[in-house]
Amino acid sequence: MDHGRYVQAVQECEAFCRSRLPYLPETVVQSGTGLGGFADRIDAELTIPYRDIPHFPRATVAGHPGNLIIGRLADRPVAVLQGRFHYYEGYSTPEVAFPIRVLSLLGARTLILTNAAGGLNPLFEAGSIMVVRDHLNFLGENPLRGPNVDAWGPRFPDLSQPYHPGLIQAALDCAVACGLENVITGTYACIPGPSLETPAETRWLRDSGADAVGMSSVPEVIVARHAGMAVLGLSAISNINDPDNFHPILLDDILECAGRIGPQIATLIGAVLAGEASSC
Repeated sequence: MDHGRYVQAVQECEAFCRSRLPYLPETVVQSGTGLGGFADRIDAELTIPYRDIPHFPRATVAGHPGNLIIGRLADRPVAVLQGRFHYYEGYSTPEVAFPIRVLSLLGARTLILTNAAGGLNPLFEAGSIMVVRDHLNFLGENPLRGPNVDAWGPRFPDLSQPYHPGLIQAALDCAVACGLENVITGTYACIPGPSLETPAETRWLRDSGADAVGMSSVPEVIVARHAGMAVLGLSAISNINDPDNFHPILLDDILECAGRIGPQIATLIGAVLAGEASSC
């Protein structure tokens, strides 16, 4: 999609959402592979399948139901993107981040995104929750490439703090208050996929400073920061990649592990949105 058509698609989708949504969300929660159950925690008022939203891409991967849900959690208006899109599905990075662009124009100021990731840090354990402090973009494409729309954000957005320090600390504090002992922090690396990492690539990613690796989230973060949104990233560490003792990585195992971690991530998000540990 060329730049002009993309801008038009964003504007048409924004107009559609303004006409249909019961209210405009302050916070967007985007769920990753196997983590769509968070939507059950909110008081939903409207559910729209992605296929019914103009210009929305289609979610094609297992564990991504493909719905936009509008509701309230802790009396705060929330939009839940139940499933996301990936570069490896054939979408460009602007298309991957399309929903975030639209929701930012509707006034959302906070993005909480989740994903399933393979652990690279040898000190990590499968079943942990990694609060993302930083990321590495190895996609080879940036969603801001091309003409800049000044009304959407600056030409050269600052990414010295891609993930909001206050939200990181809130997540860590809430994890302690909620009794979640498996919460760590680290750097997330995004690779194109869909093939999984070789042992040599795993070593290289470790040497690059990555603590976990996945195939999503970074385009959305870049667009969110371009739009001035505060971002919190949470990775479900579904397996540990040991290049010296490598085992096949199976999607069913990732989905199973993410499903087990999902309720803990939902609890953590709920506590952060409530702004108090008493919500645990």
